[in-house]
Formats: sequence, C-alpha cells, structure tokens
Amino acid sequence: MEISLLKALLSNISSFLNLSSFEKINSEPVQKYYQRAEEILKLLKPILNAIIDSEVTSDEVLIKAFEGLGLSIEELREQCDSWQPLLSKVYFVLQVESLISKIRNPSLEIVQFLKCSHLHLPDELSSASLEHCLQKIKHVGYEQTSSVIREAIRDQVDSVGPSSEILAKIAENLSLGSNQEILIEAVALEKLKENAEQAEKTAEAEFVDQIIGLVTRMHERLVLIKHSQTCSPVPIPADFCCPLSLELMTDPVIVASGQTYERAFIKKWIGLGLIVCPKTRQTLARTNLIPNYTVKALIANWCESNNVKLPDPMKSMSPLLLHAESGLSRDSSSVPRSRSSQPISPESQSTSQTDKNLVTSSGLNREGTSPLHPRSTSKGSLPAIDGNGEYLDVARISLSSAEEGSNLEQRDFPQGPIGDANESLEASTHLRANSDVNGEVKSDSQPVASSAIPQREAEFSPRFMDPRSRSQRIWRRQSERFIPRIISSPGIENKADLSGTETQVKKLVEDLKSTSVDTQREATAQLRLLAKHNMDNRIIIANCGAISMLVNLLRSPDAKTQENAVTALLNLSINDNNKTAIANANAIEPLIHVLETGTPEAKENSAATLFSLSVIEDNKVKIGRSGAIGPLVNLLGNGTPRGKKDASTALFNLSIFHENKARIVQAGAVRHLVELMDPAAGMVDKAVAVLANLATIPEGRTSIGQEQGIPVLVEVVELGSARGKENAAAALLQLCTNSNRFCSLVLQEGAVPPLVALSQSGTPRAREKAQTLLSVFRNQRHGNSGRG
Repeated sequence: MEISLLKALLSNISSFLNLSSFEKINSEPVQKYYQRAEEILKLLKPILNAIIDSEVTSDEVLIKAFEGLGLSIEELREQCDSWQPLLSKVYFVLQVESLISKIRNPSLEIVQFLKCSHLHLPDELSSASLEHCLQKIKHVGYEQTSSVIREAIRDQVDSVGPSSEILAKIAENLSLGSNQEILIEAVALEKLKENAEQAEKTAEAEFVDQIIGLVTRMHERLVLIKHSQTCSPVPIPADFCCPLSLELMTDPVIVASGQTYERAFIKKWIGLGLIVCPKTRQTLARTNLIPNYTVKALIANWCESNNVKLPDPMKSMSPLLLHAESGLSRDSSSVPRSRSSQPISPESQSTSQTDKNLVTSSGLNREGTSPLHPRSTSKGSLPAIDGNGEYLDVARISLSSAEEGSNLEQRDFPQGPIGDANESLEASTHLRANSDVNGEVKSDSQPVASSAIPQREAEFSPRFMDPRSRSQRIWRRQSERFIPRIISSPGIENKADLSGTETQVKKLVEDLKSTSVDTQREATAQLRLLAKHNMDNRIIIANCGAISMLVNLLRSPDAKTQENAVTALLNLSINDNNKTAIANANAIEPLIHVLETGTPEAKENSAATLFSLSVIEDNKVKIGRSGAIGPLVNLLGNGTPRGKKDASTALFNLSIFHENKARIVQAGAVRHLVELMDPAAGMVDKAVAVLANLATIPEGRTSIGQEQGIPVLVEVVELGSARGKENAAAALLQLCTNSNRFCSLVLQEGAVPPLVALSQSGTPRAREKAQTLLSVFRNQRHGNSGRG
C-alpha cells in the first residue's frame, strides 16, 4: 500500500513536470511559481525513486507526508494548467503560494526524516547528499507576495491604508503595471465576487471585496503617477481621456454601454473576449463602435487652443491588449468560462486645477468661472453629446473630484458601477446633479437651486477639473449626470418592458401593506433594486404610490426593512420630482428616526437622502427646523467612515442656509470637523468646506478658535488641495477680519509664507482671499484696530 502511494506521488510529480512543455507555463505569473515548484520536485524525485523499494516507506511520518504532498502537487498542477490571461492574478498568487508552501514543507520533512533515519537506505542517499538536497530546497526562491497582499488588506480594513511602496511592490510582483491590466484584474475579481454571492458564500464574497478595494488603491496610485508624469503643459480635461489608456483620445468611439473610449484600446479589449464595459462593468449587448464626433471635435479644439499634440495611442498599450486579436469577437467560451471557473478564495482551500479649467464651447479654459455659480449658456455654446448619450452644455462643464466621487458610493452594487451615468447613482455627487451650489451641470430647463442665496458660500471641495478625478472615479461610482438624457422614441418592446415593470411595482406596493414582516422586507428589497436601475423605474415607482408607503416603513421595527426602505428612497430621490414628493410625504422626521436608530448602513443612507432632499431650497429650511442637525452631527463624530462623509455632505448643504449655521455649531460639529481635518481621515476638503461656511457667523468663529481649528486651517493653506486651500483661506479671512486675537493666533501659526505662495499660485478666489488676508496683517502691524 505504501509503495503504491509513493508510486502515485511520483506519477503526480511526473505529470506536473511535463507541464513545462505547455506554452501557458511560460506566461506570468505562472512561470515563476511553476519554476519554484519544479526546482523542489526535481530535487525530491530522485530521492523518492531511490527509496521506492525500501522498508522506510512504511513509516507513518512518510506516509502522511506522501499523502499531503500528492494532493498539493495535483492541486498546483490544476491551477497552472487552467490559467488564462484574464483570470485574477491576485487570486492565483494567493492560491499558488499557499500550495507551494504545502509542497516545500513536506519535501523538507521527507528529506530531513531520511537524513536522520537509522534504517538502512540505498547507498546513493548518503547523509551528505541528503543534507545538500535539504539546503537546496531551503534556498529555493521563497518570496511571499501573498503575505504582502494580506498585510495590505489588513491595513485597509484597519483604515490605515497600504503605503504606496506596498502597492508598488504588489503591482510589480503581479505585473499589474498598466491601467488596462488593473482593469482586467478588476473585471476578473468582480466575476469571482458574483460567483461567491450566487453560491451564498458570504465570507468569500467579502474577501473578494477587500481585494477589489486593494486593486482600487493600486489604480488610484497609478493615476496619480500618470498625471504627475504628463508632458502636457496644461491639465487635460478628464472627459477627453480614455478610461482604458488614461491618455488624451485621438479617435473616440462609443460602445453599447454609452461610454466613450479610444478606438484602438476598446477594440483590443473586446478582441480579448472581454465583452464588458471597462468603466461600468455592463455586459455589452453589441460590440460595434460608434465614432463620437462631438468629443473628437472638442478635443481637437482644445488641443489647438492649448498647443497640445495628440499622442500615439499604441505607445501606452499594455502587452496583453497589444497582442489581442484584432477582430471584435472571440469564441465566448474561452474567456468568460475560464474567468468564472477560477476558485474563489484561498481560505476555502487552506483553512487642479480648479475653476479655470471649465471647458468652453471653443475649447478654451474660462478663468474665473465659479463652480458655485456656473455661467449661463452662451449663444455660442455647443449642445454636444457625451459618451453616455447625454447633452453636454459645453460652456458649463465642471467635474467633481475623485474624493467627491467616492463620497457616497452606490449602495447596491459593491462590485462596481453598473448602468449609465443617469441610471446608477446612489451617491451624493449624483444627487447634486441639479444643484448649482456644487457646480454640477444644469439643464436650461432646470431652475437654479441656489439663485436665491444672497451671498456666496464656500464651495464644497470639488477641485474641479482635477485631471485625475474622472479616471479615479471609475473605481468608485459615476458622479456625472448630464441632463436631459437623449431617449429615442420607445418601440413596442420598450413599452412592453415598462408595462411589465409597472405591473411588478404595483404588486410590490401591495406587498408593502402586508402585515407579514418577511413580505415587507422582500418588497422593500425589490423596490430598492428597481429604483437603482434607471430613471424610468424611479418614475414608475413614484407614480404607483410607493413613496408614502416607504416613508411609513422608515419606522419599521425590522432593521432590514428599515434599511431597504431608506435606501429605496435615496435611489428614488435622484429624480427631482421625487425629491419634492418625498419631502411632501413628511419623510424628514422618519429619516431623522433612522439616523438615530438604524443600522450603520441605514444611517449612512438616511444622511445621503437628507442631503438629496436639501438640494431644494425649501427643504434646507424644513430639515434644519425638524431636528436633523443633531443626529447628523452625531453621525459625523461617531459614524462609519462613509457615514461621516455622508453627514459632512448633508451638513455642508444645510449650512448654505444661514439659519442652519448656528444650529450646526450649537450641535458641536466644529470639534468633529477639526478632528476630521487630519489627513488620515481622508476628509480634509469636506471638513474645511463646512468650516468655511460656519466661519461666517460669530458662534462659528468662536467655536473654531476654541476647538483649535486655526492651526489646522493654516496647515491646509500650506499643504492642502487647491480647493482646500481656497476654503481654508476663506475661513481664516473671516476669523481675522472679525477679531484681532484670532488674527494674532493666525500669525503665530506661521500663516504668512503659505499665504504669500497662495496669493501667487492659487485659484482666482484663493488668490483673492490670500491677498486680502495679507493686507489685514499689514494693517494690523500698522496699528489699525480690528474688532475684538
């Protein structure tokens, strides 16, 4: 029996070593791991051959080692043999390194046991030869990328975040050096997560989600590097960059998902058999490419105006895309099958530019255009169409930053953005689409939400037209919502689809009235998903009378029903008419109830819904007077990281209404905002924007001084983002022009050098604030008295 076990082990080793003739073994990351295992097994095989007839093979220690080793070799052979270029490299490495350890350790045990054995061994297995073999196995390359990956995940879970050096090491070890390779990795991981969720393997799905977060950070790092290396004399508008190449597009085309890409890149992507949109992760119903002449013309105008030469797209193409088939289709069984069949989890086996960059119809940048009050459409502006099939009022395009894009991530699609830019918007930036306050694009037919505001407030930290913002945001959620959408006349099929949806919604609304908790929970979950999918669904759900029923369920004693109801309302509120309908259904007080009693996710979504409703001016008043500010401030101080971001977004919008500022200060928000100005919190721009608004009232200025806000404001002026510097300067100006004491404190913090720098190189508004502040300092030194 022991001899047959050893023979089976030798057969497994031979089968594994025969893989060296397969072409796929010579590709990365397979090659280096195969070579490590091959080196160990080539050392071990002669020893096993020598003892095949020896009585030593009956020893229980060896029998156990033979069994484990045989299983691990067979498993590793299957992993290497099934490798495909579009599988997840991260998962492959986590699995394979674990298996190589399971091969290396028993191999060492076998050789060590034979070396120390007192039984008779064949002459060729001398103690010296076994020691030599032992040392060689020990010195086989044993770099553990998987331990680096797990350490990075732990840092991420602990909100520390892996360092740039760690991310660089992982990217180098896994050959994830280009944006295209990282996108392919993300698609593969999302497929793995989908498989885990379908199999109801919650732990594995969560593990994959953590890996997706890590790959997201790798992408963000790559984007930062890419834009730091750009040779363009001016920042390239993000709309003009291909999401695959991150380069200026020379031949933009639209795919079936409505997104625009560089033709050469998306053609090669599809040629690999990847029939999903890289940006939205939608399956592409068609693979035809439609030229986007409007974007092409805008790019040409911009290049001419800025003396920028179009790049050669092939120079930045990754080898994987470069060698893809040139055709637009491939046998669908090759790639999707291999991606979806990859094992799930290793655990399951082993245990600024800023305002000046607003793009005009002529392609020139308009200096001094305020994101708070975008210019009205000029007669000469071009009603263009972007890659999402939306009208672009090109005279007033402004882009939110990556930080804002991730402020309130889409709540029901953890694996990535799904749907077009008008159809997957469970996010605060999406909800701001019609808010002039936040610099989003507005349709001519839409009223200006902030037109009644007599005095300009501090903008909410968007860093408009930061060249890296749009490309980073493809890893979060799409925050662009250009309106109105271009919708072709619905055909019979579309009408039938809408009719079917309406029938489904009516049934779900009836289920909301049920006395069964399970029925209500299921109905709210279904409405939550339907409200996420597209604008038509949101209109149908509202027309069927669901809003008032969902509002009632905000007080449901069942936590999941409450969570589903508030998230459904958040999704519905993307539609402007629904914003009014939700407020008219007396939703504000029940939303406050959720803020006080709900699950962490329910609290986050309640804050996001309140923000959405506050886009309408009357609702800012209602929300402020209904007692929402206290719970929002509590969430700001004690919520989850996303909850804090949701709360800060809502508080910012509420602080635009003057009456709410005192309420926000009295609720203790300033202390939390000062704490969140620690860069480690990732909320500096958001916190300083709210503080800039609160600094316009005496109570706000007093609280900022008492909570040690002055040193951190000065630090932001010196080290913050362009928009952060601008708002910090605005806050400091309010402090200094109203108090000599505060002015002295600002000077003591060494504010003059960074303010001098800002007065020369900041945004137009930042330069103005910095220059005014420096004048205040000069006047104080000359004996002018200020107000105490």
